[in-house]
Amino acid sequence: MLVREINETDLNGLLKLYTHLHDNPIPAESDGLRRLWSEITEDRNHHIIIAEENGEIVSSCVCVIVPNLTHNQCPYALIENVVTHEAYRGRGYATACLDYAKKIAKSENCYKLMLMTGSKQESTLRFYEKAGYNRNDKTAFIQWI
Repeated sequence: MLVREINETDLNGLLKLYTHLHDNPIPAESDGLRRLWSEITEDRNHHIIIAEENGEIVSSCVCVIVPNLTHNQCPYALIENVVTHEAYRGRGYATACLDYAKKIAKSENCYKLMLMTGSKQESTLRFYEKAGYNRNDKTAFIQWI
């Protein structure tokens, strides 16, 4: 298993993996998609971590570092889009991606790392707790727009 941050050539593999995240379809190739990809890959605070097996992207998460004026001006980090290809689940790939994100957050002097999940499955919630997250300290609210 190789865990690393994405590079410019990983878009197609990442989009293919994202089909395992809420039945997300692969978007059509377009100028807008290429611009968005460039914006993401050039943003020093936007990290997409991937786990590869035999050259295929099989798991990923996004870690965004948010500059902050509180907590002694220490930033915080947000985790999003945690996904593992169905055929590779339960093998530690997502844990490796989350561990890599934590290393990034620590290296950026973040004072906390937050993750939200839409899953209500107890197995998923236990997975995140085993990875070091807790569901007691904060309450998340979502407003879809």
